[in-house]
Amino acid sequence: MDNQWDASARTPDKNNKQITEIPSSKLHPFEGHPYKVLDNEEMDSLTESIRENGVLTPVLVRPLENTPGEYEIIAGHRRIHAAQRAGLEVVPAFVHAIDRDAASILLVDSNLHREHILPSEKAFAYKLKLEALNHQGRTSGQVGQKWSREQISDTESGRTVQRYIRLIHLCPILLDLVDQGRIAFSVGVELSYLDEAAQNYIAEIATRDEVTPSYSQASRMHSILKFENHPITLEQIDEILSKPKPNQRETVKIRADRLREVLPSGVEGDQAEEFILKACEHYRKYLQRQRDAR
Repeated sequence: MDNQWDASARTPDKNNKQITEIPSSKLHPFEGHPYKVLDNEEMDSLTESIRENGVLTPVLVRPLENTPGEYEIIAGHRRIHAAQRAGLEVVPAFVHAIDRDAASILLVDSNLHREHILPSEKAFAYKLKLEALNHQGRTSGQVGQKWSREQISDTESGRTVQRYIRLIHLCPILLDLVDQGRIAFSVGVELSYLDEAAQNYIAEIATRDEVTPSYSQASRMHSILKFENHPITLEQIDEILSKPKPNQRETVKIRADRLREVLPSGVEGDQAEEFILKACEHYRKYLQRQRDAR
């Protein structure tokens, strides 16, 4: 591929759209875009594919206002990142001369079909699209028109959209735990109503003790804020989290091969149960000393 970019070098694709070769250095991430570009195994695979075959699907960009020759990425952030990692100096692109609001809507809609999309990505995507639609209405003179959450997604209800948008109020650690699946989506929504101090305290416990709230526990915390009309205290959080979850009162299953790795040789049956209980009690006291020392 010729490294010298010629702005006039355009070739039509089969749908008669114009494909332009643009230097990757002239392509800039969409400001505030909600989708994560991670250097993981999937990115390594994409980089290797692009290194061998080039960028097979052109990216979608728009010209940046007041900056000739510079473009903002609408769709294709991961492809461009992989292309840069692969050492490609130019990438194929479709150029759409559209404004920021139209680009925001197109960016969100072009990515929501992905098979793997994180809850945090969906949360910020829905917020971005809602803001863009409402801003379009104001700038077009439709001051009285306000888009509802029902009109944001073709596949999810307005209620679900609203619940996803609530996640943007989570502190970074709790939001990351939702993305990891360690905190359920519904639990994250309930926790999003708590103030910053309460969220940070729960995040500290989750990180240190690997304990996350159940839905009933998170709902109880939200209820204190909602019905008692005052922020939940750290003492109330400790009290709620100290109560065992319903499934914990029934049974705890541990794979035998994992137990064999930590149990002393010859400890089996009732002896194994006693050993585990004593080990847990010892660790509980250790955690309590850690808390008391703060």
